[in-house]
Amino acid sequence: MRTLSDYINNDFKPIDSTEAIEKIQDFFMEISFSHFPVVENGIYIGCIASEDVETFEAQKKLSDYRFTLEGFFVKTSMNWLDILEVFARNNANIVPILDENNKYIGYYEVTDIIKFLNGTPFLKEIGGIIIVEKNINEYSMSQITQIVESNNGKLLGLFISEANNEKIQITIKITLGSMNEIIQSFRRFNYEIVSEHNEDNYLTILKERSEYLDKYLNI
Repeated sequence: MRTLSDYINNDFKPIDSTEAIEKIQDFFMEISFSHFPVVENGIYIGCIASEDVETFEAQKKLSDYRFTLEGFFVKTSMNWLDILEVFARNNANIVPILDENNKYIGYYEVTDIIKFLNGTPFLKEIGGIIIVEKNINEYSMSQITQIVESNNGKLLGLFISEANNEKIQITIKITLGSMNEIIQSFRRFNYEIVSEHNEDNYLTILKERSEYLDKYLNI
């Protein structure tokens, strides 16, 4: 399996702070990047946004607009989930990469990180997805793991997919197996099942009872 370091990109050199705005505008017209790294004397000083460059005066230099630079970046030691968070938080499709000595070494493109994610067991392995919901002060990751494994399921991954002040939703991927038993176990521990499942006998029983009640009321 490829590692994150395999996706470090250097197809385009970082923009120097002395570069003419006109040349940078031309660059963004040809390349669909939301941002691009800027260096000064070889040192990374921030990213320039393509939307900002469109409003700059073409005859000036980037150094005249240094105050508009955005200082986000990732480190080579960061994991893919933290890297994705940087992409999302900055509405960017590219993020600069610095080594442990804060030296600029390249950039990641979001499409490459998604390719890397697609190769992880969470997405690559065949399995089933369950989304559960519970009060934010009552859920437990260890309990979720125990529920899955006590029903002979194998956990491929889980993450918090939605949260507010009261409720939290957790997306769980498990190997295919006793899905119905796992679902019923979550209900016994007061988790609400948000996702729909053909294997969910509980919903089938509710539907049958509802249809029976409708027939009874129509007699």
